[in-house]
Amino acid sequence: MSRLYNVAVAGATGAVGEELFRILEEQNFPVGELLPLASARSAGEMIEFKGKEYRVEELTEEVFEGRDIDIAFFSAGGSISAKYAKYAVESGAVVIDNTSHFRMDPEVPLVVPEVNPQDIASWRETGIIANPNCSTIQMVLALKPLYDLYGSIKRVDVSTYQATSGAGKSGMEELVRQMQDFFAFKLDQSEHKAFAHQVALNVIPQIDKALENDYTKEEMKMTNETAKIMGADIPVSATCVRVPVLRSHSEAVTVTFEESVVVDVEKSRAALNSFEDVEVMDNLAEGIYPMPVTATDTDITFVGRIRKDIFAENILHMWVVADQVRVGAATNAVRIAQKWIEMEEI
Repeated sequence: MSRLYNVAVAGATGAVGEELFRILEEQNFPVGELLPLASARSAGEMIEFKGKEYRVEELTEEVFEGRDIDIAFFSAGGSISAKYAKYAVESGAVVIDNTSHFRMDPEVPLVVPEVNPQDIASWRETGIIANPNCSTIQMVLALKPLYDLYGSIKRVDVSTYQATSGAGKSGMEELVRQMQDFFAFKLDQSEHKAFAHQVALNVIPQIDKALENDYTKEEMKMTNETAKIMGADIPVSATCVRVPVLRSHSEAVTVTFEESVVVDVEKSRAALNSFEDVEVMDNLAEGIYPMPVTATDTDITFVGRIRKDIFAENILHMWVVADQVRVGAATNAVRIAQKWIEMEEI
């Protein structure tokens, strides 16, 4: 990277925004000027980056004017991106959007850099690159090496076990508060605002709105986004569940290949373990497999419990875990920016 890039972060005080600053610093990202942005409620707060303090400014229609921003990360919610991303683009920035608003727009590339980096090249159509859903990101990171190994995938069935971090700071705080209330013998009095039901000591088999087909919006995101990222019409059926875990999502993934495929577990492990940013942890007898505590605060997608189906030679099962705030959001966004810079500087 031959020069510095001026960076804006919309949603600077949220969980993903805070993680973005951490990752930019850890990766020694070539940041020139830094512009943290948030709602009027959070404007004026201070954030620290590389030992220097920056005042958070209010995200407005005019805030990008004359700022010469190169890269604008948006992590403040779909309605905010819908309203303000165009002003960043008009000012000359590439927008890397971490909301669902632009993901299925046919003119906006939806990118996991390890899987479909070539799609970044079409960013000039709209000036926007979309960051996929957190659950989709970790799943396609595990699917891509298997797709390449076996030539195609016939179908994917996935059940997710999603941490409260998926609902941001308020979700994590609600779990902590409810657990405190449990130990104070007053859980029955504990409020739930971030989730439709009590999340402490419970699982909630609904994430996002119910749709007419009896799937949820979150489940259909995984279906639709996977096809767009993989560039293949892979049927994906998902069941998404909220679990009382602070951070890092887990997924039980069943992959069905064409009838002619005979799954080789050792070759599957090798393909996964050699894929960029994926690591296999798989020794059931020794109790070695990924868990949320394994993945939290890392940039790796971990895969374990890799096994052939008992009844069908062409079916493989696996367990996939990654930090939703990092791999599923902030890290992927930074990786997109890094790849974008590589392509722009060629």
